[in-house]
Amino acid sequence: MQWEGISEFVYVAEHESFTKAAKKLGISTAQVSRQVSALEQRLNTKLLYRTTRKVSLTEEGRVFYEHCRVILDDLNAAEQALSNLQSKPQGKIKLTAPVTYGEQQLLPLVNDFMLQYSDIEVTAFLTNQTVDLIEGGYDLAIRIGNLNDSTMMAKKLSSRTSFVCASPTYLDKYGTPQRLADLRLHNCLLGTLDYWRFKTTDKEQKVQARGTVRYNSGYSLVDAALKGLGIVQLPDYYVQKHLESGALVSLLDKYREPEEDIWAIYPHNRHLSSKIRHLLDHLAAHLPKQ
Repeated sequence: MQWEGISEFVYVAEHESFTKAAKKLGISTAQVSRQVSALEQRLNTKLLYRTTRKVSLTEEGRVFYEHCRVILDDLNAAEQALSNLQSKPQGKIKLTAPVTYGEQQLLPLVNDFMLQYSDIEVTAFLTNQTVDLIEGGYDLAIRIGNLNDSTMMAKKLSSRTSFVCASPTYLDKYGTPQRLADLRLHNCLLGTLDYWRFKTTDKEQKVQARGTVRYNSGYSLVDAALKGLGIVQLPDYYVQKHLESGALVSLLDKYREPEEDIWAIYPHNRHLSSKIRHLLDHLAAHLPKQ
């Protein structure tokens, strides 16, 4: 396929004018006309209707235009991608993430990223609610678990594991559960859900949990577990250091729920800007891996 005349034809089709297309391309009207005519001769197809007042597409021209527009878009995107590789990240980034994960895991790494690239500005909105990226003007969002929005692009950054655990003091007093059914005999420290998730014979199982505590704060649930009030199920970034110190003991490990993937999602652009691409690479390289 020869490229001569493609750009000229596309601009004439979009502006319905040889003169306007020539101005857009920075060449003469006569040159645009010659290139389009040569293209029609090469294809042996009439692409445009020409009158003294108007230029419009033939049926064949419309089909050809739609394909040519995609080709030019891909070419421009390829040039932009190459430019991004060579450019230094700069400009504003607006992102959103879950509150605790954002505080503990994400934003410290964003701060490190900003130390590397002094021309970056970041606005972060931490919320456990799902926000609309397009409406809110966000460049990206961090989501945990299954993704529902198929209109967005996604990049896996990391994963997390949840642990069921309790303090040695609690276990000495009330015993250690060995089976999932044993949880009904224990005080379960609850968050926003009435059930806990486990894995049994390669299937996910939800177990109803009951207790005297219900907090919508992971930190408060950890504190309750450390003080011997009951058993808790929380993601690793809440409890990992307490498990390592022995302040909490991991329970029912053979039933531990499957890992949940942690994703960055962003609007459906095939080629990311340099600042977003560099940030995603930085996060993927430094977030904990299970």
